[in-house]
Amino acid sequence: MRNRDHGFENIAPEDLREMLDRKDDLLLLDVRTPMEHRADAIAGSQLLPVQELSYRANELPKGREIVVYCRVGNRSAFAAAYLARLGFTVKNLEGGIDAWNRSGAGAYAVA
Repeated sequence: MRNRDHGFENIAPEDLREMLDRKDDLLLLDVRTPMEHRADAIAGSQLLPVQELSYRANELPKGREIVVYCRVGNRSAFAAAYLARLGFTVKNLEGGIDAWNRSGAGAYAVA
């Protein structure tokens, strides 16, 4: 589902799992805190706390799709909107890692 007002799409956990299974070229971006990331993260994700996004966005690849996640989807929606305004191709994981784990896609989650 496209969030037209903010320039990004939401993606369901099952759709993200399919993308990972296909080995699509994407960057999985965790915008939670380092402590949250250490406790539970999706394998292969890169940590960039939302508080650091404004001065570290230049570290992200412009030519690659980015899927952003947090715990329940609020911080990642903010981050996705911000990155979309900067010209990144970005999707927001609906429901965050909580929905990911509940969906069964959590087989990819690592602690």
